[in-house]
Amino acid sequence: MTAWLRLTSFGDSIVTIPAAAAIVLWLLSGRAWRMALWWTVLFGAGMALVVATKIAFIGWGIGIAAIDFTGFSGHAMRATAVLPVIGFLAFNGGRQRVRVAGFAVGLAIALLISVSRVMVDAHSVSEAVSGALLGSAISLIFIRITSTIARPVVNGWLVVLSLAGLFWVSTAEPAPTQELLTDIALELSGHDRAFTRADWIAQSGTR
Repeated sequence: MTAWLRLTSFGDSIVTIPAAAAIVLWLLSGRAWRMALWWTVLFGAGMALVVATKIAFIGWGIGIAAIDFTGFSGHAMRATAVLPVIGFLAFNGGRQRVRVAGFAVGLAIALLISVSRVMVDAHSVSEAVSGALLGSAISLIFIRITSTIARPVVNGWLVVLSLAGLFWVSTAEPAPTQELLTDIALELSGHDRAFTRADWIAQSGTR
């Protein structure tokens, strides 16, 4: 269990959001303005979907009880969106097969992070799978869209320093994102308490 907890920490927003920002920094340093814009839009859209589904459930109980779905796993979405792109860009100066290998390694690690969310009982299988599919779609769409754009020159030292910094922050306390989303959901819905999976069980028992 300790290994799964350590692995799942790499998907926390305290790591993956700075990682997404680092990708923007890498691209801007290489003057790849269009790639930076596409990445910002795609990642931002993914984050918006995750937040929307979580707030919908916490505030109003909107989800899919049949498959135990209360919202996309943020850890899974962010990991599968960010890590494959980092792997791809980190080897930007290499041949296409090397860049694809970097993408594949990043995706494999991200998928393990997605599995860890189920193993530590943070998410159901449907939430982890849907989050991983959403994040993978974002990374693949980004690579596909930008394949026709001139390859930027990514500063190798900037990549190394960024990755070292991200590894260091992964040891920090998890960001209180769930508490923040709960506050926002309750404020928007006007309810005095958050909906939980237990409410589904209670409703099922009543019926």
